Amino acid sequence: MLVLVLGLIIFLGLHSIRIVADDWRSRQMARMGNRYKSIYSVVAIIGLLLIIWGFGLARQHPVVIYLPPLWLRHLNGLFILVSLIFFAAARVPRNHIKAKFGHPQVLAVKTWSFGHLLATGMLHDLVLFVPFLIWAIVLFIVSRRRDRRDGTVYPAGTLKGDAIAVVIGVVVWALFAFWLHSLLIGVNPLT
Repeated sequence: MLVLVLGLIIFLGLHSIRIVADDWRSRQMARMGNRYKSIYSVVAIIGLLLIIWGFGLARQHPVVIYLPPLWLRHLNGLFILVSLIFFAAARVPRNHIKAKFGHPQVLAVKTWSFGHLLATGMLHDLVLFVPFLIWAIVLFIVSRRRDRRDGTVYPAGTLKGDAIAVVIGVVVWALFAFWLHSLLIGVNPLT
């Protein structure tokens, strides 16, 4: 569990700089340019790899906290679909989701972690998903406040942008639901 916690501290700590020290981050980016982005990326990848490795290690020693009913595991499929549409909307230009919420990738993390908390009940699941959920809630609040303070307006959405985001989200969801989740995580989400 220690490796998982260390990975979470590194990954979420790094991604929390924008929450706790946005001015410092901006100064470093201006001063260091691409070097800042390179260092940031390397540290983020290290944190992510530690999370993946640590989660795999923690799964070898399962501790049951609660047993969710089967219908919550199936409901998680809907949460993940919504999460992947949010994730796609963060990258697809001119969609109503990004125009309305401004930070759909953060909403994707929030929806993904909340859905998994409903569907799983092991200690290692709580250690992984609770910090991501808390981080996403805080980051979304801080980001929306910053948008209001700075007068940030996102481009208006179009039906074409919406359709592209939804189609990408559905396709990626199907790939994960029917193949990738079992391959990468070792758990079939549809059973």
